Amino acid sequence: MGRRIYLASSWRNSDQPYFVGLLRKHGHDVYDFRNPPYSTGFKWSDIGLKADCTAQDYRYALLSHPRASQGFNADFAAMRWADTGVLLLPCGRSAHLELGWMAGAGKRTLILTRDGEEPELMALLADRICISEDELLEELR
Repeated sequence: MGRRIYLASSWRNSDQPYFVGLLRKHGHDVYDFRNPPYSTGFKWSDIGLKADCTAQDYRYALLSHPRASQGFNADFAAMRWADTGVLLLPCGRSAHLELGWMAGAGKRTLILTRDGEEPELMALLADRICISEDELLEELR
């Protein structure tokens, strides 16, 4: 029986679609934040924000825009649904918050890091740090 996996990563991580497919090929149910069920993947451009926006604009959009609420609710529902969180590096702050929440919720957490990734002390919160896709697949068996 496969696991229910929340794959936390980044839109900028070009390996994310490959890992969604790989994990599904190995019998796991995987939430794909780029293509969530019943919605579309949330991007800041959906609500007109750019990386250099003001803090006030960021907070206002995050708290009041229906699209931000929809994106958050889709991802958070998937985090609650999943029994396992996988952090696929490199990724941004949101993915780290997601895996941190999952660790705090008592869910199984794995990190996939490879050569060239910046070390992070709080990775010790994860149940396992994997350094290859084979190691990750073995941990999910």
